Amino acid sequence: MIWIYLLILVTLGVAAFLGGRELARRRAIGAKPHSRPGQHGAYALIWVAAPALLVLLLLSVFATPLERQLTASGTPEAVAALEPFRRDAFFADAHRVGRGEPALQIWERPLAELLPVEARRMVSIERTLEWGGGAAAVLAALIGGLFAFSQIKPQTRARNRVEGWVYGALFVCSAIAVLTTLGIIASLAFDSLRFFQKVPVFEFLFGTQWSPQIAIRADQVGSTGAFGAVPLFAGTLLIMLIAMCVAAPIGLLSAIYLSEYAGRGTRAVIKPLLEILAGVPTVVYGFFAALTVGPLLRVMFNEVGLFLMEVGGPFEGVGQYLALVQNQMALTAGAVMGIMLIPFVSSLSDDILNAVPQSLRDGSFAMGATKSETVKRVLLPAALPGIAGALLLAVSRAIGETMIVTMAAGLAANLTFNPLDTVTTVTVQIVTLLTGDQEFNSAKTLSAFGLGLTLFLATLALNIVAHRIVQTYREQYD
Repeated sequence: MIWIYLLILVTLGVAAFLGGRELARRRAIGAKPHSRPGQHGAYALIWVAAPALLVLLLLSVFATPLERQLTASGTPEAVAALEPFRRDAFFADAHRVGRGEPALQIWERPLAELLPVEARRMVSIERTLEWGGGAAAVLAALIGGLFAFSQIKPQTRARNRVEGWVYGALFVCSAIAVLTTLGIIASLAFDSLRFFQKVPVFEFLFGTQWSPQIAIRADQVGSTGAFGAVPLFAGTLLIMLIAMCVAAPIGLLSAIYLSEYAGRGTRAVIKPLLEILAGVPTVVYGFFAALTVGPLLRVMFNEVGLFLMEVGGPFEGVGQYLALVQNQMALTAGAVMGIMLIPFVSSLSDDILNAVPQSLRDGSFAMGATKSETVKRVLLPAALPGIAGALLLAVSRAIGETMIVTMAAGLAANLTFNPLDTVTTVTVQIVTLLTGDQEFNSAKTLSAFGLGLTLFLATLALNIVAHRIVQTYREQYD
């Protein structure tokens, strides 16, 4: 039904634009108009679309509560006497019957007899609201169109009014983005405060044991309830560093090659192939890490370990350790994540290098510099702010990645910087804590919000530091 109303409103909007433009042309004969006919048409289009969209927005927001209120106001006594849970189930079943689906065979008389009656009444209320809201939207569009047509005159400042509407729309979009950010921060802060009321901040930030289990009874085994997040921070940092060690040099060097050394044909082939990596789903990278890279690294380290054990001497202990390496390890997750991040670094760095003015290259060549010297001493300093932004984007993506870590690095919260050990990250634990039916009054579930707030503050601090570094280098270059 909503699509019919939208089609009608689109038709009215097009008619308002064409009619307003034609009316402005006719009334501008013999006069010096302030605005062009197209701007008058846009003004009429706005006055047709804005009131109608406002009515439809109000209808989408208040239709369900109003429908529930109207349904409850005419509820029979037998239904009103039910418990809230059974009453909601009865109305849900009646709504299902109203859509033509079979009823659940769980109701006895007189509820079974009242079910089709209530279904018809709910369908009638729903259709009344739909038709009434649609008619109100069309009426609002017509009234707005009549008002706009009455304002179309040669001296009307249609251009300024249209720009005012556009300015208002842009302001609303910006306000929505800001308010959304503030809402996210407020939500994290509120639930994190509830968590820190149960668990001390010092224990959370500096504790070295992560075991977010809450004991149901006093003698339950395995419910230590330790919320020290240092192992999670260490695992996140370790995997991020491994990923950047792979993505940063390969991505940056490939960008330099594509920008400065590759021919047009080579660039036309390699650049799209690199960017294809950005479109591969992360779960595919996770499968690749778990089924290919992990076993490959395990076999390699096991072979090296067996060789060192045969050599003996001081290398025997290292060989024994390498011989026991498993598929899931930080190195596997970090390496595959680095492969995933290569197109981010490469594509952005390539665009930034191409944005450096050609005059800088020509000036360097004129001074007798070679191409490699021009890249090192001219292009890279000029493009450093943008390259830093590309690396920062890759770091943020690495910190927020979940699927690859879950499938390739495991879920064990180990405090280690050994890339061959199993680790976990903050984002993986957030997903684990919020998966399934959870009680949002327990410290176990609320710890996810504490982790989220900590990760948000760490990312914000990283952005601030990177921004200051970029400003410093930019000032030196200028």
